Order: sequence, then structure tokens, then C-alpha cells
Amino acid sequence: MSVGANHLQRADSSKTDKSIRRYAAGIDRALSLFDTALQEWADYLPFLARLLKALQLHPPGISDIPHKSLVAQRLSQCLNPALPAGVHQEALKVYTYIFSLIGKNGLGRDLPYYLPGLSPVLAFASLLVKPPLLSLFDTFIVALDPVDLRPALKGILLSLLPGLEEESSEEFERTHAILQRLKSALTYEVHGEEKGRYRIQLADDIEAVTSPEPGLLIRCFAAGLSDDQLLIQRGFLDLLVTHLPLDSGVLHTNVPRPDHVRLVTAAVSVVARREMSLNRRLWTWFLGPEKPSAEKNESTAPTSVVDGHDQSQGHRVKYFRQYGLDILVQSIIAMFENDAVPTEKARPFRISLALMDQWEIGGYVVPQVFLPALESVFRYQDLAPTPEAFDEVLRSANVFFDGVESGLIWDEISNKLLQSTEMQITDSGAFKHSLEIAFFVLKNFNLQEEEMLTRHMPLFILSLILKSKSLLTKHASHHSLDHINQILDLTGKLLDMVPERAFAIQTSKAPTFVEDRILNLDDDNSRFLTEMRKYYANARESTKLDASSINNQPIARLILHNIIQLIKDDLRSDSAVRTMLDAKISILEKLCRRSSVAHLINISDLLSIVQDASQVSGTKSPSSVCFKQIASTLSLLETLHVALASQSWLEDHRLRPILSNLLAGLWPYLSPASPKTNVEAVRYLWRIHSLSMDTKLVESCIATLMVEGDLPNKGPHLNIESARRFATLWSHSNSSYGSHSRRPSMIPMTPKPGSTVTGADKEYILARPLLLLLDSLQDPKGVVFIFTSGWLQSSANIQIILDFLQQMLQIDWVHFREDTDVPTKRADAEGSPIDFDGYMYYLQTLSNIIQYTPREIWLSLLSQASNSGAHHSVKSHNGHANLPEMEQRSPTVFVTNRSCLIRIGLNLLAKKCGKRANDMAKLSRLKQAAASLVQDMVLRSSSIEDVAEEVESPVIATLLSSIQDADSPLQVSLMNLLSLWLRRRRSDLIRNPGTGHRKVTSGDRSSQRTSSLERPIEELPRALGANPPPSLLDCISEALGSVGSQPVLHHWIRFLDSCLPYYNSTMFQILMPLAERFVKTVTAVFEELLVSFRQDNVPTTATIVPVNTIIELLNGTEQILARAHERLLEDESNQNSAKSPDQVQGFFGNMVSGVFASDGPKTRSTTANNRLTVILCFKDVVKLCLRIWSWGSDSAETALYESALSGSFNHTCLRLRNRARRVLEHLFAAESLECLETLVEAWYGTRRANKSDLTSSVVLNLLHVLDGSRPRNTIPAVFNALYSRTNPDALDPERKSTLTSELLDMDLARFLVEYTRSLEDDAMDEIWSDCIAFLKDILTNPLPHRQILPQLLEFTALLGAKVDNTNFGENRKRRKELSELFLRQLAATFTIKPLNVNIEYPSTRTHKLLDRPFQENRSTSTPADNDIVVILATIFPGISKVLVDSDRIVAAANTVSAQVIVPTIRSKSFPLNVSSTFLDLFGFLTRIPEASKGWKKDISDAFNDPRLFCRHTHGLAASHWLPLIQQWIILDKERMADFVSRLPSPTSAGIMFGVGASSARLEADRKAQLNLRRVATLLLAATGDSFVENIGAVQDKMADLLTATAASSPSSAIRAEIYMVIRAMVLKIAPIHLALLWPLITKEMQEAISSLFPGRNRDKYNMHCVVHACKLLDILVLVAPEEFQMRQWLFITDTIDAVYRPQGQEPRALVDELVEDLDADARTSHIASTPIQGPSQIGGRKPLLTAELLQSIRNEDLLDLAIRPFLRQLSINTFEGTYSMTSFDWQASHDDLLLDIFDDETLV
Repeated sequence: MSVGANHLQRADSSKTDKSIRRYAAGIDRALSLFDTALQEWADYLPFLARLLKALQLHPPGISDIPHKSLVAQRLSQCLNPALPAGVHQEALKVYTYIFSLIGKNGLGRDLPYYLPGLSPVLAFASLLVKPPLLSLFDTFIVALDPVDLRPALKGILLSLLPGLEEESSEEFERTHAILQRLKSALTYEVHGEEKGRYRIQLADDIEAVTSPEPGLLIRCFAAGLSDDQLLIQRGFLDLLVTHLPLDSGVLHTNVPRPDHVRLVTAAVSVVARREMSLNRRLWTWFLGPEKPSAEKNESTAPTSVVDGHDQSQGHRVKYFRQYGLDILVQSIIAMFENDAVPTEKARPFRISLALMDQWEIGGYVVPQVFLPALESVFRYQDLAPTPEAFDEVLRSANVFFDGVESGLIWDEISNKLLQSTEMQITDSGAFKHSLEIAFFVLKNFNLQEEEMLTRHMPLFILSLILKSKSLLTKHASHHSLDHINQILDLTGKLLDMVPERAFAIQTSKAPTFVEDRILNLDDDNSRFLTEMRKYYANARESTKLDASSINNQPIARLILHNIIQLIKDDLRSDSAVRTMLDAKISILEKLCRRSSVAHLINISDLLSIVQDASQVSGTKSPSSVCFKQIASTLSLLETLHVALASQSWLEDHRLRPILSNLLAGLWPYLSPASPKTNVEAVRYLWRIHSLSMDTKLVESCIATLMVEGDLPNKGPHLNIESARRFATLWSHSNSSYGSHSRRPSMIPMTPKPGSTVTGADKEYILARPLLLLLDSLQDPKGVVFIFTSGWLQSSANIQIILDFLQQMLQIDWVHFREDTDVPTKRADAEGSPIDFDGYMYYLQTLSNIIQYTPREIWLSLLSQASNSGAHHSVKSHNGHANLPEMEQRSPTVFVTNRSCLIRIGLNLLAKKCGKRANDMAKLSRLKQAAASLVQDMVLRSSSIEDVAEEVESPVIATLLSSIQDADSPLQVSLMNLLSLWLRRRRSDLIRNPGTGHRKVTSGDRSSQRTSSLERPIEELPRALGANPPPSLLDCISEALGSVGSQPVLHHWIRFLDSCLPYYNSTMFQILMPLAERFVKTVTAVFEELLVSFRQDNVPTTATIVPVNTIIELLNGTEQILARAHERLLEDESNQNSAKSPDQVQGFFGNMVSGVFASDGPKTRSTTANNRLTVILCFKDVVKLCLRIWSWGSDSAETALYESALSGSFNHTCLRLRNRARRVLEHLFAAESLECLETLVEAWYGTRRANKSDLTSSVVLNLLHVLDGSRPRNTIPAVFNALYSRTNPDALDPERKSTLTSELLDMDLARFLVEYTRSLEDDAMDEIWSDCIAFLKDILTNPLPHRQILPQLLEFTALLGAKVDNTNFGENRKRRKELSELFLRQLAATFTIKPLNVNIEYPSTRTHKLLDRPFQENRSTSTPADNDIVVILATIFPGISKVLVDSDRIVAAANTVSAQVIVPTIRSKSFPLNVSSTFLDLFGFLTRIPEASKGWKKDISDAFNDPRLFCRHTHGLAASHWLPLIQQWIILDKERMADFVSRLPSPTSAGIMFGVGASSARLEADRKAQLNLRRVATLLLAATGDSFVENIGAVQDKMADLLTATAASSPSSAIRAEIYMVIRAMVLKIAPIHLALLWPLITKEMQEAISSLFPGRNRDKYNMHCVVHACKLLDILVLVAPEEFQMRQWLFITDTIDAVYRPQGQEPRALVDELVEDLDADARTSHIASTPIQGPSQIGGRKPLLTAELLQSIRNEDLLDLAIRPFLRQLSINTFEGTYSMTSFDWQASHDDLLLDIFDDETLV
């Protein structure tokens, strides 16, 4: 019968005579002395004597003890280990008398009362106490009936085990005899998990301890073998050898396989200790006993397994293979699959390495666990919590790998990989996994052993190549091709590791199966692979072969033969298979470099196949695949060139057509319209040149390609695409092959690499193609002419080109002059086009070079010709091009015929034709000639007055028509004409501003010229029209957005620049449309460029060159903005001419002098509007340039492009980024403030939107690289922007912002902080004076800046942190000044903008503050950017760098405490207004020892506030409140005593009756509950046993409070909080310090749980108290302190009876008995109950009754839905948890207790 069943029962209750009542009263009086008379240990002796005397006065015939529960409790307390042995002896005498009085049956009934007090005594008993104690066990307890002993068996065993610690002690034999009696008294053998520190002798019949549950025995052994003490492990190994051998039938029949694995795992783990005595016993267990007749072999066995051993060894090996091999392998593999902590993960590697010391075991185990070991460490690299953890495991794996035989390593790896290739059709994942493991081994393990390099790697390489060949033959799917490619990649990496000596010629023979393969090269590959597998299997069973005895020459021949065959197959196959050609060629190159088998290549056959493949490739449309094929073919030829010593193959007739085909294939990839492959194509072209014996091959092929081309409508003339391709070749050839000391564009043409040429014999490889390009200048009507002229002007190599051209043109000069009389064909009456075919070649070349090159080159050409020749040539040019022969002799005729020729030209310009392409082309050439004619006439006129015709309108109309027709050559001619016309008109207007045509004297002319130059252009007379027609602007805008104008875009930009001065008076009206047009066009072209790089590369014939187009458009944009800005500055200068000359007129200046000046002159509205227009255009362009500059800065974006084409991408990206950066630099130089605000706006927008395409770091990086945005310029500009928004009146007008950006002052302040954080520490020297002046000025009038004061505080702290890292910060004066400014800012911040302490945060909100240095960035923009608490929490970790002196630090801490901490704690919203950031700040304050006086009071106030204990606080309790409280109690250790003293003793005086008795009791209960929760919180916050010295006071107070009743004050409602305190003590304090509490805890839990029995009075224990009593029991069962384990049987069934209850036996444990009663009552009431769905047990055993579970259940349902299921599951869950050997999850129990403490709903 349990304690609950007979609780408070009285013996012979039917007898009520006076003697029994007198007997009970005497015992009661004796017990009362314990509470009143005991002051010191000597008082215990009279108490025990009085109690014994009272017991001896029992009435006759009465054996039951009144008040037995209290008697047992007091006796247990008298056995306190702190009391002397004399007290213990007297207590045992009382026990002896009671046991003899109540008899055997009475002791069996009352054993739950008396045994718990005796159980722990033997562990600390003195020599005088042990004999009577053992006598007590021997005489009374062991003599009980088995039915009474069975439930308490575990407690009895644990009580007696300390007597077996020392075999030489007197108590050992007596204790052992008691155990033998106990064993005999029971009907079953000792079993269970009673293990640990003691050695248990098993019975001879092993099956007796495996029934009914063999798993307990296995776990007993597993725990003993895992013990830390060597002797215990040795003893358990002896037991295994003697009583549980591997061939035992119990292990193979009774024990389940998982338990068998557990046992072997625990046993084999002992080898990790490297202890010989343990290993010897383990080997004996694994190998079995030796035969009696066998002789012991003491010699060392070889590493590999050998069959020639003696019979004894053979017998033992056979024994191990039969009984131990499989289970040992399974155990080690299970350890490998356990992804636990690094130390556990590394253990199986050390175990496997140790097993190799015993060859009979390791020789069979290691081959089976080797691959699982590799897979384990490979898998762990993704699962490891930290890189250090993976490195620890990898080190152990490397040691194991180095100990394994190299043949075994390569056998297992090759077998796994080759087998997975056979499965790759059905299971591609397995093949991928095998390859990943192979690469992992190459990367992380040592493969440099000589035997690996020279013996195994060549064989493995050959097998991989044969397997690839086999897969290509059988399967041709996409997946198989990918797998073959990966195999080839692995093969190449292996070949890199093989040294040259591995393939050296040796006299020995290769393996037989290799020699057989040489004899029949076409044999089946599968047969060879099978033979190789057999070879490795035989080698493993035989003696290790010497690596030097292997000849790898046949292997090299086989590799060469098969790789050549694969290459040939690729060349014959389609493009999909050819993608692997690079890998195969790489293998061939590496093989030829490492062996001498290259001479075996059939070069003739191979070149024939290459020739056929190159011809087929040339017929296909260009694609990225073809480009790779060209590269692969070229690599193959280079490999052959290097591998073959002789040059005979270069003279092969097939080589030249192959190279020609490759050049033809590369030609489309030189197109600038697809810059993706330009750089690589040029490099391949010069590699082809290096392979050719003919130095003219490349030159002739390029010339042929330029003339013939690969585009439709082939003809003998050069096309624009060929010209562009040649220009690309020219540019990248110079940049790739020239001197690195000069710019790439300044490098001369490159001759053949390696050739030596000098003087007149110099051969220029690109000479003929260059002449073909220059020939295009003879045709000014073609697109190639426009391109070539522009290319000549933009080329930085023009001087080198001219050196070449001068030599050639000088030769042909005389020939040109001799042929100048060729007549030209006049235009007929029908307006037919003029024929220009009469021009001679050299004259046209010279003419165009002079006309379309810069002036310096033109002068250079003239200097090399005779004056007469040059004059004659020009005159002849004019005569042939424009005038009849008769007009060349009379200068006066020029004036006469000029108007006629102009009229003819204008008439021709107005001609139209049909839509036929041929007619339109002829008309275009005709109009070009007409435009040239008109231009020449205007150019040679002395004044525009000489031209009588109206030129502007018809020319503009024709120009607009040419834009619509995409006639770019005509556009250029007409633009030149218009530009000349407008220029001459303006020149005449300046010379003659009058409206008349009177004759002007020289004096008038001089005065008029001076006055006109001094006046703006709009003030000049408008008789001739100061502004061009409006249609011209429309025409320009149309051209900028037209695709047809893109080829001549640079001409349009130059034309626009020449026209802008004529729009000076209307500059601001035209600026906005032009800027918008530029921005839209650049954006569209840029997006097309991005798309082209993301798509597959296909050469295009498009006329648009995106890179050049963008650059030209940016040039035009920059020009119009520069013109507009110059005009704006001119207007503002005229209006501000009255200013003092001392005032600074520029944008940037000294921040200290005049930056905050006020009351400047007001700007007129017109000028302000003009400025606004300019600024808006600036902003658009800045955003555009930022978008361009950000391209390629993101690594994720760059990864999208092919790595093989990274050169082209980098080249294109670099050009555009540099141009955008130069534009931004110019814009910053003009309007730095507005440009900066635009970038800040983009920066803040990306942070706010959290975009990924343009991150905030891009803007900061851009500011760092711009010359105009250095810190000394940017910081003042940010200050100006801030002042423009906070206090604009204090700022000089020139420094004010136009406020066009949607930025707030807080946005700019955040940017200021982040920009300063991104600066180098050394930059502080540049900005220090400006920053200090700004901060001082802010503090003089902080009110306008109140919104940004918190961020400025962070800015100041950031300055201090950065200055602290530099020598600049060593100046104490500067540091002192900064400290004073910081303190003043801190005070001003709280004065002007007090903290709002009433903000309530939801309970789920957390402000996670990263533990990082102060200088690091906050990752994202949050609304808390301006939160003073967040900013202070960021500042205070580095406050010592800002406030160097401790006094200032204390002052700052006190200010924060007074302004932030105290108001928050005292707020009405506390603790809802507390966030994690606030507590972080609070925590930083507690780390300042000097300020402890302030923050200790703050923590005390918060902790004593009853509102703190609420559910809202729980989310921050563990992470923030407990560390704060811990810091508090470290400095104030009296807190525990203080709170304990606040707990009142229960009393019933004065509150039983009267008004207010109930409310007073509730108030007392609430105060007691809060103080108890504070005590529990202190225990959880403290470290370890911090409050050990207070345990006695806490125990006394707990005992006092547990006497409370439902009517006392405080009442019994506080019991739940008492249980919380006990739970906290169990979790935080070592069990050895809790010895005094166990009697109290045991009695209280028995009474609390017993109150649930049906029919019991529950006034003392309400349901809430019972729930927490159950939670306390749950924690005790999980933690399982040693002393509680001795008492555990009182509450639960802790033996195997929990699973296998004997038939007919009633439960004796309190919980199990209660469950049966409750279930019986529930069946009567028809109440169902479902099991508790407890928390996941992953990570350890967790409590069943959690706060989350209980919160979801109503109070009236707690018994049926929570308590009853919990009690029903408790015993079985405890047994299963112990059975599974799972650890205890301390954190889960800690968190659950914390949730209970901060649950305000359970407070009264």
C-alpha cells in the first residue's frame, strides 16, 4: 500500500480508548520538540531519547505508530550528513525499535515512510554508523516479503552500493552478503541499469538476466563501457569475455539487432583511449578464445589479411568473420551516420584507425567502412555548425585516410564511381553523389603517396576514360553527356597530380590484363574493367606490391589511344557532343607532357578529321557552341604543336586550310555589336598566327574576309561590318600584345610573335586589311567611310598608322598628279547622279587622310610633300570635285558661279524618288555630292552676304527626311553644311551688327567688334536671325531617338554642340526636352546591351554599336548640361554683381568661414526657375550615370555571364563605368550639392525598398571613387543639405539646396552616419575641422535640428571611434573637445526631444542587436534609425572611445539612466514599454563599474515592481532580464537574504473573522507569491552554486511556508510558487547541497499528489498547486539527482515492472495507484482521457507538463486533460527515457520554469 493509500490513517481506528489517545499524544509532544527545542546538534540527542521513550509506551497489542509520516520525516532529518555520528547512531536505534515494534508485515506496509530516510546514509556514514545501518538492512528490510521488496528494489540497491566501493573495507563482504540475500529473496535476477561506478557480478546463467527484457542488460553494459574510469571499463570487458561472448546464443536470439549494435558500439569505443589493457580484452572478445592446442603467436602480423597463418590465428579470424564482422561493421557505419557534435563525429575515424592495429579485425572491417567514412565526412561539410567543427572532423578523417592501404582506397573509389556510371540512366543522383565524393577526396585528402601516384592513379585514369568511351557508345542523352563531362574533368585533375616519372620507361612488365589490352585495342571495355577489379581484389589478398615494379608505359599508350579515339568521335559528331572536346584535349595535352607517347599519334589521320570538322563548322550559323568548337580545335592544334618534337606536321598540306577555316569561323565574333567575345576572338586569331608557317596567312585571310565578308549581298567592296570587325581586331590586338608601359590604344601594329624585323623589311601583319579599310575613304557616300573617318579620329594609335601611310602615300603622290586630268561627268538636265569613279586610288586616300584626320596629322603629311605638289593637289582636288576647268583660272569666276552652284546643290537636295532601294541609294549619293558642293561654296565665301540663296529651310527639311529614311551618310553631309552655314552667319553678325549694308570704316569696325563681344548674343541685332529655325531643334531631337541615326551619332553630337551657342537666349527652354531625349535613348540602348549579355552569344549584323552609342549619348548629354550651366552661372553673376568681392562665389568653400552666413540677396524668380530646370536635368543624368556605373559591381549579377567570356564583359563594363564616372565628376564639379542629394536619394530609396539590383553600398563606393566627392567636399555638402532643411535662413544663398529631392533631414542625417562609417579612419584628418564647426553651430541653436539630434549623436560617437584608431586621435585636446561636444549633444537631445516612454511593444517583438564592433553597418533601414534608444544602444559598446575619461563616461551613463532608464521603468506602461534594445542599453550601462550606484537602483526598482512578472516580459526574460539580474547580484550578494526575509510566516491571528479578512489574506498571498517568484528568478539568474550559503535560510522559510493552510495568511495558495523555487534549486544548485531538502520535498509531494485521491479534502491543495507539484515531480524525474533516485520508487514504478507488470500484483507507487483510482472514478463518471502530446524529444528529454500545454486547457478540465494523462504516462516515459539513454534537455526545463514565473494570470 502506498503512502497515498494510507495517508493520515490511524491504526486500529475502531479503538478509541484512552490508552491509545494517550500514546498518540505522547508521540505528538515528543515530535513538537523538533520545532521548538532544537538549536544545535546536541539538542537532537534529547529529542531522539524523548521520541524513543514515547514509542516505548505503546499500549499492549498496538503495533502501529501514530503520526508515522511525521515520525519518519523527523528521523530522516536527524540523519542529516551535517550532524555528527552520535546523532546518526541514536536515530538508527529509534529505527530499530520501530521496525521491531511494527513487525515484518507492518514494515512492509510502511516501507515508503521509513526507507527514504535510510537510503542515503551509507554514502556518508562514519565507521561507527555503518555496522548498525547494515544490520538494520540485513535484519529487517531484506527479510521482507518479495512483494514488498520488489517496488523498492532500485532504492535498496542504490542504498547498498556505496558499501561495495572498496573491496578491502570491512563493509564490503557484509554488503555483498546482503545483496546475495536480496537476490535469493527475489524471484528474479538482478537486472536494470544499476551500473555506473560499480561492478555487478552476473549469474552464470546469462539468460536469467535477459528475461523479460534483454535491452536492460545491454544498456547496463553500454553505460559501463562508456564510463570515464578505466577500471570500470576493464571490468565490463572482462564480463563480456567471460559471460557474454560474441557467439553467445543470447546475443543472436534474444537481443534485438539494434541493441546488439549498441553493445558492440560501446565496446569498440574503448579503443579510442589507446589503452593496451582495454584493447587486449576487446581483441579477445572479438576474436574469441584460442584453441587449447594452438600456440600463441606474439609476432606482429602484416597489415593486409594473409591466408598463410597458423591454425590458431585462422580459427580466430574465422570466429570473428562469423560472429563479429557484420555487427562491428554495422556499428561503425551507424556511428558514421550520426551527425552529432564534432567530437562524436570524429570518434568513428579514430576507432577505425585503431582497429587497423589488429590486422585480424581491421583487415576485414576497414574495406567495408571506408566508403561510408568518406560519405560521412563529405555529408558533414554541409551539416557542420561551424567551419572549425568541420575542420576537426576532417583532421580525424585525414589521419584515418593516411592509415588505409592505397590499393584499398583506389579500389573502393573506382568501384563506387564506375558502378554509379552504370546506374546513371536510372539514378543520376547516385552518379552525381559519387563524383562529388571523388572531387572531395582530391581536394581534402593526401594523395601524394608514391604508390598512389605511380601505380593506382594511371590505372584509375585509364578506367575513367574507358568508361567514358563506353557511355558515349551506349547512351547519348543529355544527362549522360553531362556525366561524361564530369568524368573527364575528374580525369584531368588526376592527370595534374600524376608526375612524369609515373610514365617513365621501365624494364618491368605491366599487369597482365593491361598487356592483353595492348594486343587488342578494340576489345570490349567492360572486360578490361572487370579484369582491373579482379586485379585489385587479388592484390588485397596478397602481399603488397612494390610500386616500382609496375610499368605504366602500356597504360599511357592505352590512355593515348582511347583519348585520341574520343577526340576523333567528337570531331565527327554533332555540336552537342563537341562541347566536351576541351576536356579531352586538355587530357591529351597533359598526357603528352607527362609521357613519351606523343609520337604514336597518327597525325595525318587526325588532321584529316580536323579539316573535315572545321569545314562543317564553317557552314553552320555562328553560335556560342561554334565559338567553343573553334577554341577547342585551336587547343588541339596547339597541343600537337607542343607535343611533337619535329616540325614535319606543320608542313602538312591539311594545316593551312584548317587554319583558314578557323579564321573564317572567328571573323563573325569580332563584331562590336556583340562585344561578348571580342577579346577572346582576337586572342584566338593571334594563336592561329603563331601556328602558321606562312607569315601572310592571317593577313591574307583577313583581307579576303573583309572584301568578301560573311553577310548577304557579297561583293568586292568593304562593308561596314567588316570595317567594324577590323577595328575591333586592331584595338584588342594592340591592347593584348603591346608594351604595358603605354596605354593599350597607343600600341603599334603587332608583327608575328617571335619574329625579328627591322627597317624597310618590316612586315606589318595588318597592313593589307588596313589599306582596305582606308580605301573606304575614297567613297564618302558609304557607311564605311563614315565609320573609318570616325575611327581615324578616335583612334589613339593614329600616329603609328600615319607613319605607315606616309611611306605608302609618298610613293604614289607623283602618280596621283600625273592622273589629275581625268574629266568628271556633269549632271544632266534630268538630275542624274554624278559619277565619282574618276578619282584615282592614291589621290583619294591622300585627300581623305588630310580631310578626316586631326590638324596635326594633316600638317605632318604636308611637311613630307613639296609645296608645289601639295598646292597643285589641292587645286586639282577642287577643280575635279566642284568646278569646270575654265573656272580654275579666274578667281573672279568663283564669286559668279558660287550662287549658281549653291542653287544647283539645293535643287538636288530637294529631289525625291521612288521607294526602290537602288534608286534611293543613288539619290543619297547625289544629295551628298550636292551638300558637299554647297558646303564648299559657303566655306570659300568671304561673307554670308555673298550667298544670295536661303539655305537653312531646304537643308533642314532634307535632313529631317534623311533621318526618317535612315540615310546616315546624307545626314553627315547635311550636318556639315548646316554647321558651316550657322557658323558663318554668326561670324558675319558679330562683325556687322547693323541691319544695313553700308560701308564700315576700320574704326567703326573695331569699336563695333569690341562692343558686340562684350554683350550677350541675344542682345545682338536680329536682322540676320540670332537663333536658328525651330525646326532644327525638332530635327536634332528626332535624330537622337532614331535608330537610323545611331551609326552617325557622334556627328549628331558634334553638330548639336556647334548649334547650342545659337540657342543661348532660349537655352533653358530647350534644355529639358533635349535632356529627356538623351536620358530615354541612353536607357533604352543600355537595357538592350544588358539583354545581349544575358542571352546566348550570336554574332549580329545590327548597325547599332551599343557601347559606342551610349558613350556618344553621354558626351552629348554632358555638353548640353555644361552649356546650360555656364549660361546659368553667367545670369547669376550678372544679378549678383553688387555683391562684395570678398564673398565666395564658388559652390565649395571653407565651412568655417561663411558657411552659415545669412541674409543674402534674394534670387529673382526667373533665374530661380532657370536654376530649377538645370538642376532637374542634372538629377536625371546623375541617376542615369549611377545606373550605368552600378553595372557589374554586383558579384551576383556578374556571375550570370559566362566565365569563359569574362574578358569581353569586363572590357565593356569598364568602358561604360569609366565614362559614367567622368560625367559624374563633371556634374559634381558644377553642382556638387544637388548631385550629392540625388545620390543620397537613390541610396535611401534602395535601403527603404531593400532592392537587390542597386544596393546602398554602390552609392557609397561611387562617392569614394569620384574626384569631386572626396570626404573634404562631401561632408560640407551634406551639412549644407541638412541646413537647407532645418535652418535655411542661417545658410548663405549660394549654399542652399533647391530642395528638389524628396529627402527629409532625418534621411540626410542617416546618410551622414553611414557615409562617415564607410570612410577610412585616416580621412578624419580632412573633415575634422568642418565636423567640429558644424557640431558647435548645432549646439548654439539645437531647436531647429531637434529631429536629427539622435543621429547626430551617433555621428559624433562615430567620429570618436574612428579617430581613436588613428594617430590623429592622440591629441588630447581634440579628444577632450569631442567629449565635451558629445555630452552637450546628449543633454540637448533629451532636453529638446524627451523620450516617449509610453510606447507599448507587442510581446513577440524583438530588436535583435548584433554583437559587433561599433563601426560596422546596420544591415537594413528600419523605422528605428532615429530612435534614441536604438542609437544609444549602438553607441555605448564603444563609449570609451568617445569619452576617454572615466568621469565623462559616468556622467553620460548617469544622463542615460536619468533620461531613459528611470522614466521607462516608472512609466505607467511598464513593462509593456520595454524592448530588447532598451534592455541592451541597460546591459551596457551595467558594464560600467563606476556607474553601478545608479544602475543598481534602477534594476532594484524594476525587479521590485510587481508588474514585471507578466507574460509580456517572458519573451525578454532569458535573453535580457536574467543577465541584468545576474550582474546585479554579483555586486549585491545580499539580495537573496533580503527577499527571503520578506517572506512572512503563516499566521491565523486576527484575520479569521472581521471585515476585510479575505482581502487582507489575498494581499498577503500576492506579496508572498511575488517574493517567491523573485527568489526563483534570482536562483535562475545566478551562476552555479552562488546561493549555497543561503540554502539553509531558504529551506527554513520553505518549511515554514509549507505549514500554511487555506485560512492562514498567507494561505496555502502560495504552494505553487514554493514548488517553483524548489524547481529552480534543482536546476541550478548541485544536488550535494540539497541533502537537507529531500525529506521536506518528499513529504510535501506525497501529500500534494495524494490530495487527488477521490474523496480527499482539497482545501489545502488546490488544482493549481497540484499542477505545479506534478511539474516538480516531472523535473525531478528528468534531472534524477542521486538522492531522489533512492526515493523515486515512492512516486513511480522505476523498474521493469513499469513495462512488464507481474500478473495479479497491484501497483505500489503513489502515481500508479492514484492513476488507477482516478481512472476508476472517471469510468464511473464516463470521462475520457487522451494521452498528452508532449514536446519533441529531439535534443534530449523534455518535461511532459509544459506551460504552453496547460495554457490551452481550462482550469476545470486540468484533472482530466492534463494531470491524469500525465500521471498515467509518467512511469512508462521515465523507463523509456532511461532505456533510450537519452540525455536531459536542461534548457527546455529552464524555459518552462521561466514561463511559469512570468505568468501573471496565476497570481491571486
